[in-house]
Amino acid sequence: MALTESNVFPIGTKAPDFQLLDTKSDEMLNLSELKGEKGTAIFFICNHCPFVIHVNDELVRMANAYAERGIGFIAISSNNVETHPQDGPEFMKTHAAKQRYPFPYLYDETQEVAKAYDATCTPDLYLFDAELNAVYHGQLDDSRPENEIPVSGNYFRNAMDELLAGNEALADQKPSIGCGIKWK
Repeated sequence: MALTESNVFPIGTKAPDFQLLDTKSDEMLNLSELKGEKGTAIFFICNHCPFVIHVNDELVRMANAYAERGIGFIAISSNNVETHPQDGPEFMKTHAAKQRYPFPYLYDETQEVAKAYDATCTPDLYLFDAELNAVYHGQLDDSRPENEIPVSGNYFRNAMDELLAGNEALADQKPSIGCGIKWK
């Protein structure tokens, strides 16, 4: 598996708007209706990436813990389903049910949303404040599928805690690392 680092997404950048198919509900949903009262986490993920599979349980734990504190959670898959059919909407729906995703799992068929966010890898993780200005873009934690570090979500959890406390964005933001998004 080839490692890809996330690109820089400058702090303060406004979250690009979107409307995408939610594979869980089969409805078109947009950012303004999904955003959280105090912040919004957006995860670019997919079904098959070993890096995403490695952190899936923590993404669910975080969403369950922080949604009640006013953070909205959104997952988006932007992979090319012609080359990676296992990441198509019908499989996304099944995967979301199996993983018990408490957040919508949106399908970015045109890949325009991934491009608007300059997303490059899975997982590629973003956190925005209540006004949808970026406060964090980086890795979940130091755990990887092939190292012995337990998955904790400590970097992303710390970013959410700082946001909820009303503090400035974290200065130290390590890029996420994972599989490259499969472009058309």
